[in-house]
Amino acid sequence: MDLMEKNLELVEIQKLEGHTDRVWSVAWNPVSSHADGVSPILASCSGDSTVRIWEQSSLSRSWTCKTVLEETHTRTVRSCAWSPSGQLLATASFDGTTGIWKNYGSEFDCISTLEGHENEVKSVSWNASGSHLATCSRDKSVWIWEVLEGNEYDCAAVLTGHTQDVKMVQWHPTMDVLFSCSYDNTIKVWWSEDDDGEYQCVQTLGESNNGHSSTVWSISFNAAGDKMVTCSDDLTLKIWGTDIARMQSGEDYAPWIHLCTLSGYHDRTIYSAHWSRDDIIASGAGDNAIRLFVDSKDDSVDGPSYNLLLRKNKAHENDVNSVQWSPGEGNRLLASASDDGMVKIWQLATKP
Repeated sequence: MDLMEKNLELVEIQKLEGHTDRVWSVAWNPVSSHADGVSPILASCSGDSTVRIWEQSSLSRSWTCKTVLEETHTRTVRSCAWSPSGQLLATASFDGTTGIWKNYGSEFDCISTLEGHENEVKSVSWNASGSHLATCSRDKSVWIWEVLEGNEYDCAAVLTGHTQDVKMVQWHPTMDVLFSCSYDNTIKVWWSEDDDGEYQCVQTLGESNNGHSSTVWSISFNAAGDKMVTCSDDLTLKIWGTDIARMQSGEDYAPWIHLCTLSGYHDRTIYSAHWSRDDIIASGAGDNAIRLFVDSKDDSVDGPSYNLLLRKNKAHENDVNSVQWSPGEGNRLLASASDDGMVKIWQLATKP
């Protein structure tokens, strides 16, 4: 059934309190979903220099803080990301380092600290196989790290090309193609034509090719990997598409093209956008609001278009910095993080 025809609401399930400063980012553990009989786990990171690991009880369904990762970072932890196996958590900090934490069941240990960026590390992302990690920084560079045996990480590449602070890095969900977005208003696509790991910037999406006119904050892909959503200080979300079959055949690089722009839905900077596995885009912004969008399925001559599915005003008492759908199919849980120091768990549900 068409989602637009359903009477849906975003219900606040629980408010997770504990951070003592703004919460920058949230990340769901990719293997902890109900299907496996494992309790969902969520990581959150904050200006208080800590990361909190939250777990949902299978009995009471309530969320509790399982552990606090502290004493490794000395400044804001800006971003956190789980490895595909769910065993490792990478944390990017304003102290210039990226921490790698291993999950030993009841506790987490920092097993490695990646150093190299000149100043604040803004974002961290694992590739689909977990063999590489990318980080980016205010120093305008993107680093690719190779995961070696014995908890060793080797810098495989330093990618330069952005002219300002790099806000986010994100690997493509199925291929070793890396995306970065920046204060320089562009998105860059990095690709290695062969297996030698020589990553080149193969495309820059900027204002001249229907890109953003101000800082680009976030990048997310749909499950198929043939579409991407980006969001910006210019108050828009943009949808991009590529010929995924051509890319996967290894033939050559298939460029990303602008499909449509969503504007007029937020009146402050859009900091986060995330595409769910069942094709719903969530956005969070400096207007304290969350918006949900779905494909209108009305492919006109102008290409695809997206409809506003739901608006949640006053989702938080301050800027919404991060929105993330849970990886589990069908449960439609959304986590959000805010300058108000809160993490919230929401469920997209049919109104009673």
